[in-house]
Formats: sequence, structure tokens, C-alpha cells
Amino acid sequence: MRISVQEAPFDLGQESAAFAAGHRDMGAVVTFTGIVRDLPEDPMEAMEIEHYPGMTQKAISQIAEEALARFSLGDVLVIHRYGRLVPGEMIMMVATAARHRSHAFEAASFLMDYLKSRAPFWKREISRSGVEWVAATDADEDALARWTPRAP
Repeated sequence: MRISVQEAPFDLGQESAAFAAGHRDMGAVVTFTGIVRDLPEDPMEAMEIEHYPGMTQKAISQIAEEALARFSLGDVLVIHRYGRLVPGEMIMMVATAARHRSHAFEAASFLMDYLKSRAPFWKREISRSGVEWVAATDADEDALARWTPRAP
């Protein structure tokens, strides 16, 4: 398992190849890469992401450990950037390795849903009309809720 919270860009091809190498006992590797997207109604100049290093690393490590156990994974990689990013830049990457593809896909979705709405990052979008803090949406919360067992 590797968790990296970093300011520097990462090489998607290199990270994917390195993650997949050596997992001869795994039948599936799934990767997801998040990209800073522009706002068509109000073009974005940049997104600024802040975090508390110790808190962020610990929180992501805990959810990655949960994913490892919950989905019988062989390995997990999470890279998440912070700092000033412009539209088109890669903001994060999740990779999961499992014996079966369904576990790898489910684990990647689980991790993404968590990162989108619960990871301790604070994001603000800077556009022509001003600066706005980004909050989790109802859709983000609904996606996360599917992983929480409901009471009978």
C-alpha cells in the first residue's frame, strides 16, 4: 500500500506500470485518475487545495486499509495532489489490485467516493467571477452512502 499526498505532478503511465508490476498473483488492476475540470459557465483559472499533512495521510491510510480488507485487495495506491492546479492537470490517482476484477472495480469506487466527500482536503475554485470553496454535493453523499450498511 502506498499513499502519497504531494504538490508535484505525477506521471500516470509510470505510476500505473509500477503499480501493476510484481502483482503476478492478481487478476485485475484498476486505475482511476481525477483531472481538474473547467467550469463552462464561469471559466476556472485554478483550483487551490489545502490540507493538514498528518491528518490527511492518516485519514487516507485508514480508508485504504479498510478497502484492502473489505475487498480482499492485494494492493492499493492513492496519490492526491495539493497546491495550485489548473484545468486539465491531474489531481489524483487511485489504483487497486485484486484477484478478481469486480473487487478491484468496487474498491476503486469505494476509495473515490470517500476521497470525493470525506478526505480532509479543502478546495477552492478561482474563476473570473471570484473565489468559491467547494463542498461535497448531494450526489457525492449519496455515492458514499451506498457503502454504509443500513439498519434493518
